Amino acid sequence: MRDKIQSFLRGRYGTDSLSKFLLIVALAGMFLPIFIKKAFLLYYLGVVLLIYSYFRIFSRNIAKRSAENAAFLRRTSKITGFFRRKKLHFEQRKTHKFFRCPGCGQDIRVPKGKGNIVITCPKCRKEFQARS
Repeated sequence: MRDKIQSFLRGRYGTDSLSKFLLIVALAGMFLPIFIKKAFLLYYLGVVLLIYSYFRIFSRNIAKRSAENAAFLRRTSKITGFFRRKKLHFEQRKTHKFFRCPGCGQDIRVPKGKGNIVITCPKCRKEFQARS
């Protein structure tokens, strides 16, 4: 039985970021009508997304699925990058202070407790004063 499953899955695309996102949205769409009345269309939308996600996972057209995933990642990179930076700032908040360059908008990390310092932006070389 295990060999049959392995031979079936050989050459298939598999899961990626877009497939995982579609599965999560599909499950949310299928379970939301339990709590919200008159939201039965969400259930059908969830079923359609679930079918499409499984279609992508079991597809043999790897090049097209990779292109779809790359387009999805390009569209969501600003959002995920924003949250990744916020998480990094939160993790380092006790030891460092973050400033934004007034010239180019670059985030600059400075150690805390150095008093009034002159910060030079590594990107545009603009200098500005700040208190760490």
